[in-house]
Amino acid sequence: MNKKLMAVAVAGALGAPALALAQASTVQIYGKAVIEYGYVNQGNGKPNADIMQAPGGVSVGFKGTEALGGGLSAWFQCESSADPRGDTAAGFCTRNSAIGMKGGFGSVYIGKWDTPMKRVFLRGEVGAEDTGLLGISDYLAGGSTGAAAGGVAGRTLWQRRQHDSINYDTPNFSGFQGHFAYSASNATATTNASTSAKPRIWSVAALYDNGPLSLGLGYERHNEFGATGGSNDDHAWVLSGSYTFMGKVKVGGSYNKQNYDMGAGASVDKKGWTLGVDWNISGPHNLFVNYATADDVSGTAGATPGLATSGVMPAAGPNTEVRKWGVGYQHKFSKRTDAKLGYVRLDNDSAASYNLMGTNNTGTVAATRAGHNQDAWVMLIRHSF
Repeated sequence: MNKKLMAVAVAGALGAPALALAQASTVQIYGKAVIEYGYVNQGNGKPNADIMQAPGGVSVGFKGTEALGGGLSAWFQCESSADPRGDTAAGFCTRNSAIGMKGGFGSVYIGKWDTPMKRVFLRGEVGAEDTGLLGISDYLAGGSTGAAAGGVAGRTLWQRRQHDSINYDTPNFSGFQGHFAYSASNATATTNASTSAKPRIWSVAALYDNGPLSLGLGYERHNEFGATGGSNDDHAWVLSGSYTFMGKVKVGGSYNKQNYDMGAGASVDKKGWTLGVDWNISGPHNLFVNYATADDVSGTAGATPGLATSGVMPAAGPNTEVRKWGVGYQHKFSKRTDAKLGYVRLDNDSAASYNLMGTNNTGTVAATRAGHNQDAWVMLIRHSF
């Protein structure tokens, strides 16, 4: 009997450190499910379509923190896309995912994460969604998604979830916080063949949150982002913010300007802005309205920094402005579940070929899309856990 008691005591002593470590480490499962369904009038000569999407960060994630002592903690996050429609397949850690250390100095982490520039853009998206038929990121920032550095196809994208990035967030100083990120230069096959061909992202932001006021200022630079091996350094800045009046009416917006180096003294500029309102009428009943526009693309006539046929940014020239507005009703069943019913309309100038997000008029050429208008009735339901 004494031997058995001794064995239990030894096992308990050996297991105690492991138990203490397990208690100091926590892992949380979280996620979001979103379905959007809309009936879209895609413009003259183009078919009407009913479209189902899963916008707005549909995901399943795991995150955890371990206290290391002395105010230092290690943390990780693995967030993966999780399309509730079953239409798309993706691997693990395809969204904001990283491993890092945090303490009194702030937080340092490495992985795939929203750039500081994107975090500023998101603050001004009031009265609208980020993506989907209700979304506005295409017109202001060329979209909102994960991307590797470099390449013409992703050159006009400024709301990036950047691959292979090193990030630093400062401590929070009475509502103020700074953010910095840059990407490793292993994004293209030319890295070893050419010393100068190293596509890289540099992104910085200053954010302020205090009570009803939220403000952000961001700057981002894309080095070596043109044709493979070319210089083509681009940069952009954005000012964004919101204010909530009497806890009921939230007003927000943003203004941004992008500049693209086209080489040999040529350049292209694009400016855009948005303004929106979320109004809590009473209890779960809310109204939303938003207006977003991208001005004429200016600079070297006919030059394009990306794929002009993609509908995200036309070549430089007059009559390339787009205007998109939306209005609707939101019912908040709880803090984690809500539904929206809305109407959106998009108007292109004669040389612009933007689309409502999620439509692309497949099979048509840019010339037939230019100048078209679109509108849609949209229903969205969302649940976070």
